[in-house]
Amino acid sequence: MYLTGEQPAYADQLINHLQSLPAQMLEGLEPAGPALEIADLPDVLGALPGDQLFLVESGLLQASIDERPVFYLCEGDLLGLRQGLELPACRIGCEDPVRLRPYARAAAFAHIHADPRRQELLTQYLSGQIALLSDALARLRQPELRPSTGFLHFAAGEELIHQGDEADNVFIIVEGHAEAFVDGHRVGDVQKDEIFGAMAVFTGEQRSATVIASEPCTVMAIPKEQFVSLMHSNPRIAHSLIESLARRVRLLNQEVTQLRDEQPA
Repeated sequence: MYLTGEQPAYADQLINHLQSLPAQMLEGLEPAGPALEIADLPDVLGALPGDQLFLVESGLLQASIDERPVFYLCEGDLLGLRQGLELPACRIGCEDPVRLRPYARAAAFAHIHADPRRQELLTQYLSGQIALLSDALARLRQPELRPSTGFLHFAAGEELIHQGDEADNVFIIVEGHAEAFVDGHRVGDVQKDEIFGAMAVFTGEQRSATVIASEPCTVMAIPKEQFVSLMHSNPRIAHSLIESLARRVRLLNQEVTQLRDEQPA
């Protein structure tokens, strides 16, 4: 997905990353039929079956709201996620030829839900689109009202979050690796595609740990209100978060066991 108008500095790298995710999510799933070739359609979704998702293999589609262009879908993007939802009318059209690979919606979501890794990829894809559109909205507001959210970059050794701070965002590491510390003691790793910072958002308490980049990191910051809304609308995201927290607890238990074994008898 490419936004119309001015692109933020981080956009190209992260948009390319997001566009690689649908093919990974659908890997191993048989298409619902041969690729479709379309062109010169003002309402693409109106001309396609409503029970299918479509992977854009080539070409460019323009999405408009109230006849105003908002964003473009291109190679690697997923078309048809909005079907069945009561959302503001968004018309997606094309002029030049576009090639689409069809997948049965029910089979696609079952395929994604069957694997925690694919669930995390879907979470990242949807969250990335929300962050990009939020950034576009922020750029339409007055500068003093622009929120400091979106995609953030950290050098090795920099703090992603600090223990004791207020929790306004949930984070996902898009690229890189980080480590978590409590009271200066290392308690675990935060890996690529992992959600972190959610516990304090849900409890309303201050950050319980400091997270420090162990290598250069790109981090997606999602405002807590948007993340909670996304959790309510898509239970699979809640499942992915539970998987992430369970992995974190397991790593913490391993760290505690190791420290206990290292104590002198």
